Amino acid sequence: MGDMRRRSAVVLGVTSLVAPLTLALGATPAQAASCTTSAGPYQKKVEKFLGRPVDGKQSSADCKAIRSFQTKHGITPNIGYAGPVTWGVMDLMNKQKAVGKKPNKSGKCPTNKGRIACVDLTLQLSWIQDGKKLVYGPVPVRTGRDGYETRTGLKKVYWRNIDHVSTIYDVPMPYSQFFDGGQAFHSVGVSMWNPPGSHGCVNMTKTDAKKYWSLLKKGDDVYVYGRKPGT
Repeated sequence: MGDMRRRSAVVLGVTSLVAPLTLALGATPAQAASCTTSAGPYQKKVEKFLGRPVDGKQSSADCKAIRSFQTKHGITPNIGYAGPVTWGVMDLMNKQKAVGKKPNKSGKCPTNKGRIACVDLTLQLSWIQDGKKLVYGPVPVRTGRDGYETRTGLKKVYWRNIDHVSTIYDVPMPYSQFFDGGQAFHSVGVSMWNPPGSHGCVNMTKTDAKKYWSLLKKGDDVYVYGRKPGT
């Protein structure tokens, strides 16, 4: 299903890679409160991720850097606080980076199906492989939030629509490739780490969605496995 574009209030998501989602309404970046002077519980980890001096103390420069990261990825409230939501996103990024060019190292995505699009919900990554050969990716994706989980299992691309518009949410879903009911690969205009997630679709950047469109065809296999953090 298509993901609602942010218009006013947005929803908080990921607390950490292993903690449940905490949903709360937050202000949009334009409405955010002033930068906080308080150090958060993940201050040192966040400072290290951002390349800041790791002293566990909040400075105005720390707050500015944290706030910039929060604004970029739609994390609210974007007041520069090094809390669980912000660190959860950073931790996920670290784990995605560590995968490198071996996303199927565990062998969980089938290698006996020929060309197949794989989706690892746990790491929020997707890639296309042909047998054991990596064809494209891995790339970060944004899958279903709590209550709208992207369904797991072996699927097939059954319908493609390059200019699809969601009949449920009335929003554009460019480069849609449907593989399970209303769930599809498609591009969105928000960060892939924007919490809490989609309404079930596998969101991608426009660049990646276009590439998937060129590499996949109707009838190709899709395998979804794992569990999105917080769902």
